[in-house]
Amino acid sequence: MNIKATYKKFTLQLKLPAGTSRGVLKTKETFFLKLVDENRFGIGECAIFRSLSIDDKPDYEEKLQWLCDHIHLDKEFLLDELVEYPSIQFGLEQALLSFQSSDGFELFPSEFMQGNDIISINGLIWMGDKVFMQKQIREKLNSGFSVIKIKIGAIDFKTELGLLKNIRKEFSPDDIEIRVDANGAFHPDQALEKLKWLSDIYLHSIEQPIKQGQWDKMAELCKNSPLPIALDEDLIGVFKKEEKIRMIQIIKPQYIILKPSLIGGFHGSKEWINLAEENGVGWWITSALESNIGLNAIAQFTYTLQNKMPQGLGTGSLFTNNIASPLIVENGALLYKENSKDHFWDLSMIDSIF
Repeated sequence: MNIKATYKKFTLQLKLPAGTSRGVLKTKETFFLKLVDENRFGIGECAIFRSLSIDDKPDYEEKLQWLCDHIHLDKEFLLDELVEYPSIQFGLEQALLSFQSSDGFELFPSEFMQGNDIISINGLIWMGDKVFMQKQIREKLNSGFSVIKIKIGAIDFKTELGLLKNIRKEFSPDDIEIRVDANGAFHPDQALEKLKWLSDIYLHSIEQPIKQGQWDKMAELCKNSPLPIALDEDLIGVFKKEEKIRMIQIIKPQYIILKPSLIGGFHGSKEWINLAEENGVGWWITSALESNIGLNAIAQFTYTLQNKMPQGLGTGSLFTNNIASPLIVENGALLYKENSKDHFWDLSMIDSIF
């Protein structure tokens, strides 16, 4: 194939500072990978997440340039060579599918892409002070969400607990499903006690209560917790299938959460899903602050899997300078509305980046 590949760095600007237990984000760095020949183009997003991605390394751009220089080689060889750079793997998968599609954006033809079906999603609530979090929650409920995910662990636990109790006083579990994400904020010695307090609020689950890599301690928590636990960061950096099997069988989580940019794209996600289902573990998919290029790919892939649980795909509206796309959030769901004056792919913006 006579394909030319190039990459460009792009900085996404968040509308509001996004608080997590790891700090406050105001911008999100990402990289776009573009393939062209005489007649076609393809685009993918290598959505590195600084301080979280396993491929946050000094030679990241060197690896991207290596990929551009060797794009003519076999796809499987390239993916193998990029195994320690999962976000680049994902960008490559997207770009190749985009290049092969009729319009550059339909990677997985489906009813979702025809605008005939939706993907149920949770509404994301960022950490902050009590007033800020209450404001976000009210906005999500008014927007038709029945499932909300709340980031916890950045402010005083008693304050967060009180906020969650107030939500539950007003809305029963039948009205609203509440998921929480601790991003590893709890100390292992205090985690079980905190999980017991949280379980009184009838939460759906908690993501990553303690920091990743503590398999034995996480296994003990999953065994004794009154609240279902979902692994998130623990999946990052586990490359070999044998290690994935060992981790799932040691920890025995109730759920795993898949972020394709962090775990090797479509092929990495599929491997985790297969292992989870073989071991009776539930799963859902979440975006990781990608632009609409990456979110589009994740959404299309997610729809093909037909998991009816609400997914974590509502991050496209967080940025002031996102690439305009047909993806919209409406009544607690992600939709693809193409061919209208308000919902279209902004090719001119993509061209201007390159």
